[in-house]
Amino acid sequence: MKVVLIRHTSVDVIPGTCYGQTDVPLTDTFPAEAAVVRNAIPDIRFDVVCSSPLTRCRRLAEFCGYPEPLMDDRIKELNFGDWEMMMYDEIDDPNIKNWHTHFVDTPIPGGESFRDIYNRVSSFLDSLKESGAKNVLIFAHGGVLACAQVYAGHTKLKNIFDGLIPFGGMIEINV
Repeated sequence: MKVVLIRHTSVDVIPGTCYGQTDVPLTDTFPAEAAVVRNAIPDIRFDVVCSSPLTRCRRLAEFCGYPEPLMDDRIKELNFGDWEMMMYDEIDDPNIKNWHTHFVDTPIPGGESFRDIYNRVSSFLDSLKESGAKNVLIFAHGGVLACAQVYAGHTKLKNIFDGLIPFGGMIEINV
C-alpha cells in the first residue's frame, strides 16, 4: 500500500508552544502554502483520503480538493495534556526533565508518551492495510508523520525527532 502523508500548513501560535491537540488557527499565509501543497500531491487516484479531525488538517484537505475525508482521532497530534498551550521553555513541572530524557515511554501529565501516539498511528495504519486500499492520502500532523516513518521502518522511535517534516511537507511510505 502506498501512503502519502501531508503535514498541515503553518499555525498561528508563538513558536515553542505545546499546541498538540488544541484546535489552533492557521496563519494568514494559508492560501499560498496550501496551493504549494495541492500542486505537489501526486497525480494518482487515491482509494482512501483521511484527515485528522482538527481544523488545520481538514481545512488543508478541503483546499486540496478533498472536502469529505475520512476522519479519525487516531491521527491527531500528540496529546500534551497539562502542557497544552504552554510555552515549552516555561513549563514548571518536575516531570519535564524525566519526559525529556525518556519521552518514548514517559507520558506527559494528563497526556501521552510518544509510544502512545505511535500505537495510535500504528493501529490506524494497520486498519488501512486490512482495508485492501492500494493508494492512501492522509492529512495529519508532524508527530503522526514521524510515527508513520517509524512504522515504515525508516527510523526508530527513540529518534522520532529526527523525522519531523516541515509545515506543508509531504512524505510517502510503503506499507
